Amino acid sequence: MSSSAIEGYDEVAKMLTPLAVSQYLAANDWHLERQDGAKEIWSLSGVGSRGIVRVMLPMATDYADFQQRFRDLLHALGRIYDWDASQLQESIAATNADFFFVRLDQEMRDATIPFGQAAKSMEALYKMLKAAATSAADPNRSHLGKRPANVSGFLEDDLRLGHTKRGSFVFTIVSRLGGGTAPVDGGETSFPRKAMETLARGLETTRDIARNWDPSVLESPGKLGLSANLVESLEELAQPTALRNLELSFGWAAAGPPPKFGRERIVLDRDLMGRLPEVRERISERSSAPRRVALIGTVRSLGRDHDAIDSDGYIQLATEVNGKQRTVHVSLAGEHHSLAIAAYQRNMRLVVVGDLVVDGRTWRLVDNIHVAPEDFDFKLE
Repeated sequence: MSSSAIEGYDEVAKMLTPLAVSQYLAANDWHLERQDGAKEIWSLSGVGSRGIVRVMLPMATDYADFQQRFRDLLHALGRIYDWDASQLQESIAATNADFFFVRLDQEMRDATIPFGQAAKSMEALYKMLKAAATSAADPNRSHLGKRPANVSGFLEDDLRLGHTKRGSFVFTIVSRLGGGTAPVDGGETSFPRKAMETLARGLETTRDIARNWDPSVLESPGKLGLSANLVESLEELAQPTALRNLELSFGWAAAGPPPKFGRERIVLDRDLMGRLPEVRERISERSSAPRRVALIGTVRSLGRDHDAIDSDGYIQLATEVNGKQRTVHVSLAGEHHSLAIAAYQRNMRLVVVGDLVVDGRTWRLVDNIHVAPEDFDFKLE
């Protein structure tokens, strides 16, 4: 074994665990012949002219020679599959992790990119993943303010930066499925997988509408993985003039079925990258534009609105917006304010009509407010 090969497998042995290797073997047609507390014996049939090969996987990490034996096992697997150390590490990690590859296709004489470009690219990728995770947690949520706990957990605990792949310059983002983030969808899909699916769908949708704008995406962009922050992160990646193409692709964990999205490579050439600012502006305008709505709810509290000269006071309306329970602030005057006071005193439900806006983390109804009992039939114009 050459010294360079030993060093490669030494590094991989430090990054992997015996349990991860055991899970990989079980998922790839290896047969567990026997095991005890110190080791597992695995066999694989149909390997070339050898017929059956066997390997010993050390499990007792407290043995003095564990690291050497574990490295030797990994090197043996590399020879069996004809892989180098980094290929083996990626394949084993992929059993319980999703991969996101970002390839910067640009002219390079020595397989490097400027340090400043690398730093800005990493910032853009972090923004991209945060935007996708936020949309995955709640498609209707504003991307301003504090993120939900599962988004923070995903960013801090489940995401890792992997080895750079060959072929121009490729960032490798690893999303581990076995982290501490709680499952969603009845326990069927972990949040890290849901976030990566949302990212894949958002990137595919961005490419498609950059090619051919479809106004229907503005009806519910979050459900398509779209957000102004996601598109802006692509703009930031695409800034260097030397960049010919931006190529994005996914590798899905073998432990679960691949999702509907992210099965094909997504390529943004200079023409499509040039259309991203217009896409972002259209999504931003939709996100910030007031929507005329009729909300039904109860008055949670009353207060004085000293800053509004045309208001007698304000209410906090406990209501539902896009299927989520919200507290909406409404400034009222005259008979509308009086009706709200009466509803509060009698615990009556109200219909309140106005333009719904999100101010930071605060939801408000503004402009041309109307208040009526619950059974009143308002027609929005």
